Amino acid sequence: MDKRIGIIGIMIEDFSQISAVSRLLGEYSDCILGRQGMNLREEHLRVISLIVEATTDEMGALTGKLGRLPGVRVKSILSRTKEERDADTTRDSVHPKG
Repeated sequence: MDKRIGIIGIMIEDFSQISAVSRLLGEYSDCILGRQGMNLREEHLRVISLIVEATTDEMGALTGKLGRLPGVRVKSILSRTKEERDADTTRDSVHPKG
């Protein structure tokens, strides 16, 4: 299965889950290209954004495990496959936009 670039956004509302989130990110560290975290004290919230290179299975496993933690919210987006991008390019050349 091909690896794709993706973005994962994590919001931690229950601070008791921080160690569990860190443990999971450590387990998937080989997929993580970049990580940024912010502690928003006034909102009682921690936010982590990740740039990953992973298969859809790896991405689903990580986001699924994170999303099952109470007080943790997760959203993700993946890049399109080369075939999907090529199909759009072909379609656009046959039916130009505009």
